[in-house]
Amino acid sequence: MQETISALATPSGVGALAVIRISGSGALSIADKIFRGVNRPSASGERKVLLGRIVGGDEEVIDEVLLTVFRNPRSYTGEDLVEICGHGGTLVASRVLASALAAGSRMARAGEFTERAFLNGKLDLTQAEAVMDLISAQTPRAARAAALQLEGTLGSEIRILREELLQCVAHLEAYIDFPEEGIDPESGIVLRKRMEAITDHIQRLLATAGEGILLREGITLALCGAPNAGKSSLMNRLLGTERSIVNATPGTTRDTIEAGASLGGYPFRIIDTAGLRETEDPVEQEGVRRARKAAQDADLRIHLVDASTTGASVQPLFEDELLLLNKIDLIGNAVPYSPTRGLGISCKTGEGIEELVQVIIQKVTGQSESEATTHGAAISVRHRDCLERALAALREAIRLLATEQPPEILAVELRCSLAAVGEIVGDAGTEEILGKIFSSFCIGK
Repeated sequence: MQETISALATPSGVGALAVIRISGSGALSIADKIFRGVNRPSASGERKVLLGRIVGGDEEVIDEVLLTVFRNPRSYTGEDLVEICGHGGTLVASRVLASALAAGSRMARAGEFTERAFLNGKLDLTQAEAVMDLISAQTPRAARAAALQLEGTLGSEIRILREELLQCVAHLEAYIDFPEEGIDPESGIVLRKRMEAITDHIQRLLATAGEGILLREGITLALCGAPNAGKSSLMNRLLGTERSIVNATPGTTRDTIEAGASLGGYPFRIIDTAGLRETEDPVEQEGVRRARKAAQDADLRIHLVDASTTGASVQPLFEDELLLLNKIDLIGNAVPYSPTRGLGISCKTGEGIEELVQVIIQKVTGQSESEATTHGAAISVRHRDCLERALAALREAIRLLATEQPPEILAVELRCSLAAVGEIVGDAGTEEILGKIFSSFCIGK
C-alpha cells in the first residue's frame, strides 16, 4: 500500500485561492481529522463539495475552505483524492498543508501525483509527459500540440506500432517451434512487407521530431553582423516592441541582449549581439567577444548586412548562417532570396519580415509553417531516441530475413524493436526513466 501524499497544487504566494491535494488510501481519513463541517469527507458522496473549516491539532481554525472528494478509481491519480480549496496566501496555505502532513500524510515528491496516475493506468507515459508540456507551453501552437498528446494522439500511434510489431513476432513463432524448417519464400515476402510498412510508420513519426523538440525546448536565434547593420532594429521587429536601443552611432550595443518571442507559433530566444568589428575600445572588445560566443552557442545564426553598402559578395561570419540583406528600402528593388545572395528585408518598412519568419521555421524544422504538424504527433527527444533504436533493430531484422537467417535471430531484433517502442508509452519503462521524467514536474502535479 502506497503512502498518502500531500502538496500545494497552486503556486505559493499571495492569491485569491490556494489548493492542497491529498492522495492515497488514507486521504479520506486524514481529511476527517482536519476538516470540520456538516458532513465528514469519508461519509460524503462521489465528487461532493463540502463547506467547512480546516483545524490544527488543538482544534484551532486555520481557514474556511471548500473540500472536494474524488474516490478511486475516478480521480486524477486513480486513488482516493481530496482537494482543499482555501484562501490564497503563503502562511495560510502552508498551515493547511502542515495540518494534512501532521495528520498522517507525507510531502509529495515532484511529479508524484502524475506518476501515480501513470502507475494506476490513468495515463500512458506520453500523456503524463504532455501534462508538463502543457504547463510549460510558451506559445498557442505548443499548447495545442501538448493538448493533442494529452488526449492520447501519440499514445494511439505507438499502440498501433506495437500491435504491428507483435503481429510480426507472432508470424515467426510457428517457425521458431520448428527450427529445422526455414521461413518459406511466400511467408518471407509477407513478413518483409509488414516490416517495411512499420519502418515507414516509424519514419513518419521521426519526421515530426524537429517540430516537437522546437515546441518543447524553443530555439536560440543569434543576430550577428557589423555595427549599424540593423540587428537591434530586427530584434525589435521580431519582438513587436522596442527592446533594443537603436542608434546610428556604431557600437551602441555593447553587450548581448536577450528576449523571448513567438515566431510562427514557435518559441524562440532572440539574442541581439554587439557589432562585429576590430576596435581598440576595451569595453567594445569584450562586447565583440561575447557576441561571438553567443553566436557559437546559438542554434541558429543570422548574419545581417547593410544592403545599401555591401558589394556583390558577402564574407560569411560562420560556416552555418542565414544571410540577410537589410535596408533594401534604400536600394529601390528588393533583393531576391538565394543561398549565395541572401534574403532581402527592411527593418524600417517591415518588407520581407514575414518571408524571413517562414525561412527561419523551414530551416529549424525542415518544413514550412503550413506543413507543420497540427493534428498529429510531435515527438520529443526521448521519443525520438526510442524510435531510432526501434528503427535500427527493425532494419537489421529486414537484413537478416533477406539473407535467410534463422527465425530465432530475426525474433531477437523484432523484440528489441518492440521493447524500444514500448518505452515510449511506459510499457517497458524502467524506474530510471520514470524518475528522470517525473523529477522535471513541479511539486503538486
